[in-house]
This record gives sequence, structure tokens and C-alpha cells, in this order.
Amino acid sequence: MSRKRTDGIDPVARSRARRRAVQAVYAWQLSGSGVRDVIAQFAHEQAKEAADLEYFEDLVRGVDTHHDVLDEALAPFLDRDIEQVDPVERAALRIAAYELRMRPDVPYRVVINEAIEGVKRFGAEHGHTYVNGVLDRAAAEWRAVEVRAPRR
Repeated sequence: MSRKRTDGIDPVARSRARRRAVQAVYAWQLSGSGVRDVIAQFAHEQAKEAADLEYFEDLVRGVDTHHDVLDEALAPFLDRDIEQVDPVERAALRIAAYELRMRPDVPYRVVINEAIEGVKRFGAEHGHTYVNGVLDRAAAEWRAVEVRAPRR
């Protein structure tokens, strides 16, 4: 059962949208297909799962539009070139970087947790630890005020 928050956001639908976005960005990275085709391929599954289709599209289009900037921003936190990062981890990192940099309405803890969960689900056995380390360091810089703020 989905529970909408008072701001109208359904966290379960958003989580499903992120899972699909990891799959879509992964497919986009490997296939070289246009983002419109990738979104169409995954959109029908979104409706069946009651995922947030608008958010899914924002994530996928955002990564497509900004991937060069996102990759450059992630570079200082990586121990290798972004293209050498496992494709599932790369997809999760790009989506999380997009959310951390372009979606300040999403708490950084949610972004990191969702990226970790996506990699646990679709990635290599210990890939989530790498993603966690990269995103912890990135969030500390990109969202310094939020990271340092006391938890409520």
C-alpha cells in the first residue's frame, strides 16, 4: 500500500520510478538508443507498478541531458574513469548525482539510500559499498549545509 505524504509525494511510487530509471539508464548506456525510445520501452511497466512516471521521465531525461556535467562532477569522487565503473553502478551514480545536484527538494539521505538499494538489487555483490562511498563524499560537498544540519 502506498502512503502519500502531506506534500502529495508517494515515496513507494518514487522508489519504483528510481528502480525503473536505473534499468532505463543502464539500457541507454549500453544500447546507445535515444532516450525517447528507452523511456517508451520502460513506461508501460511504470503504469503496471503504480510508479511515478513523471519522476521516472525526469530522472532519465535529466541524466541524458546532463550526463557530461554529472560525470565531470562525479570524477573527483571516483577512483577510475566513469566509463570504467560497472554499468549498473554508473547508472545509479548518474541518477543520484542528478538528484543531488538538480533536485534539492529530495533529501540527500533519500538519494543515497535509493541508489544503494538499486545497486543491491541490480548490481554486483559489493557494488553498493562503492556507490555509498562515492555518494557520501559527493553529498558532503554538494549538499554541505544539509549534511551538516542536525537531524530532526
